[in-house]
Amino acid sequence: MTTDILIHDALVLPVDGENRLFERGTVRIEDGRIVEVRPTKADDCDTDADIVIDGEGSLAMPGLVNAHTHPELTPLLGAFSDLDLMELVGSMTAIYSDIADGEFDYLIEAGYELAALNFLVGGVTTVNAMDVKPWAGAKTFGEAGLRGFFGPALTDLFWDVPVDEQFADARAFIEEYHGAYDDRIRAAVCPHDDWSCSRDLWERVAALAAEYPDLLVHTHLLELEESNTMARANGADDSLALLDEVGLLDDRLVAAHFRVADEEDIERTAAAGASVAHCPSVFCYWNPDPEMQWTPVPELRAAGVDVGLGIDDHYWHDSYSLFGEARQARLAANLKRTAGQYSSMELVRMLTIEGARALGVGDELGSLEPGKRADLVLLDTDAPKFTPMTNAPANVVNNAAPADVETVIVDGEVLMRDGEVRTMEADAIQRRAEEAVERFAAETDWDIDAGGSVPPGTGQLVRDLPKRGPVRLLGRLALQSIEDVFEF
Repeated sequence: MTTDILIHDALVLPVDGENRLFERGTVRIEDGRIVEVRPTKADDCDTDADIVIDGEGSLAMPGLVNAHTHPELTPLLGAFSDLDLMELVGSMTAIYSDIADGEFDYLIEAGYELAALNFLVGGVTTVNAMDVKPWAGAKTFGEAGLRGFFGPALTDLFWDVPVDEQFADARAFIEEYHGAYDDRIRAAVCPHDDWSCSRDLWERVAALAAEYPDLLVHTHLLELEESNTMARANGADDSLALLDEVGLLDDRLVAAHFRVADEEDIERTAAAGASVAHCPSVFCYWNPDPEMQWTPVPELRAAGVDVGLGIDDHYWHDSYSLFGEARQARLAANLKRTAGQYSSMELVRMLTIEGARALGVGDELGSLEPGKRADLVLLDTDAPKFTPMTNAPANVVNNAAPADVETVIVDGEVLMRDGEVRTMEADAIQRRAEEAVERFAAETDWDIDAGGSVPPGTGQLVRDLPKRGPVRLLGRLALQSIEDVFEF
């Protein structure tokens, strides 16, 4: 059998169990899998492989895993940047409500295309996405050759779509897309969060998850102080107790954020085998409470919890860079606590193998080891910013950027070579995104141009907001807060 792809003379960072580094290394790929990772031999450049890549001046590493993201509204990058927090929350709630009601499909389709393109060129080979309408996302990422977990968000206290309709859509999505595109696209069950879901909805989520035991359950958990308040309103001691009671606190659970977790939460999460997706940039940008603790990632990892990194809503903080999330994780934790919260290699692992493990695919992805799927990226390190190349892991997490990615391989297929994307039409995607934003602005009275954006006035915003769900949400939180004070 001939080798499909051979990369030689690269600086190889396999992210294996020994954290090895090959200063001049070779990676050999056959039938979509890695078959060999080793020091380069003198005759490697003379191989009969179908594709031979001279890795001189490049760093080879596993493809990045974006463990929590929302690609749907990608064309609105920059539109929210200078709003205040309440404008952001109000505007986003109104837009999501309209999407749930069947509007803006053109914006969603353009959003998934633009997100897939930017993630691909930035070295992100796997995403874990939760959106309102993920159908276009599964199709777009699948056709681009990327990997992804997708699922429609489920909530009964955030928008007004009938719950029966939401679950019918979720089941239909699972049946259509789980295992599609040679198993690169998988479905997930996605209860939106622990502050906008009733106990009834959680129980229905548990029943759906039981129907499909090989699916992840992806949610926002312990993101806000209101998380445990709503859990008490739902008849449980706290959020993790509620999930445990309905049967969802287990090794299928991927919990985004986990900001307000305490020591007991960490212990229960570790014991259950659940995972966490840490998204530092979005809260550095939109922190609602400066006194709130920072996500206890070092304690989670010390307890054995797999923690991946996620970009979250990249259009809320104007960055597609997953490399940037590693740097931000370090800076924010060091600022909130003290220096030295992470080593550089720990952050590299969170970008790759720990993200894969968090999504339940660490035995297939996340490191360059024989037998694993061939998902890897090459960074161009023949540049002043990487000279001299001392401490390669530190350069990856502190210095690398999407623009440094030159080649992307997924499942042994070359999706980008020397900066040229082979599976997507970049010019057409950019044009469709621009047209989608122009149409959105015309239909909604958003003022969006190169100088910034201004959302519609308060009157229209109030008219566009969902009515039934949020009223119930706020009412339940208010009543429970009163009960907590007076200990009813």
